[in-house]
Amino acid sequence: MQASLIDFFNKKVAEYNQVSFIPKDPVCIPHLFSDKPDMEISAFFAAIFAWGNRTTIINKSKELMQLMHMQPHQFCLHAGKKELKKLTSFKHRTFNATDLLYCIEFFRHHYTTHDSLEYAFLPGGKKPDTVYDALVHFHHYFFSLPDAPPRTRKHIANPAKGSTCKRLNMFLRWMVRQDKSGVDLGIWKKIKPSQLICPIDVHVARVAKRFGLLERKQIDWEAAEELTTYLRKLDAHDPVKYDFALFGLGVMEKY
Repeated sequence: MQASLIDFFNKKVAEYNQVSFIPKDPVCIPHLFSDKPDMEISAFFAAIFAWGNRTTIINKSKELMQLMHMQPHQFCLHAGKKELKKLTSFKHRTFNATDLLYCIEFFRHHYTTHDSLEYAFLPGGKKPDTVYDALVHFHHYFFSLPDAPPRTRKHIANPAKGSTCKRLNMFLRWMVRQDKSGVDLGIWKKIKPSQLICPIDVHVARVAKRFGLLERKQIDWEAAEELTTYLRKLDAHDPVKYDFALFGLGVMEKY
């Protein structure tokens, strides 16, 4: 990549990686909280809901948090049948009450023995060699409960199936990245920013191909890895910061 193009991308990162970016993006949801488990749970739902209109994603995420009395961690751990029943009418696109109740059951199971969701992404409780390993482990662990509904699997992507895992990669970006701008939360330390995989969708892929960062035609896990490999040439320690530039150019500026 030419130096002028690198400068262009760095300027776009600086333009979008700003506090002013937060209110209009689903990342605003975990920013509503200060306790780590609340941030993790709210971020997870906001990320899983993140397809379609951003305003709708934010509104539905806030609706769910309000149903949980703005205490998602305590709600997942202690909600009784009466409180859980109030969730049965919740729906966001194809994500319905069956999916929601299983997520809550999983969180109750997990947080009974762990104080952070980060552990769910650590194979054998150890730092993962790659984010691919972390995501495959999380998928198996998430669906390890005996009554896991098959329909919920479509909401939790698995790179072993070839999925881009766009929403989970975005979730990991929020949890792992940390810089002076304060957009990403950076509350996890076992996974390194250098290991992150860039979230990719049709908009990001379009921009990446236009600027010669991506050759693969199919938008899948291999495409996400190919793009991230290129971004590591620009910044080996923090390649996924360029998600701000690619997203801004693709979604906001319609490149």
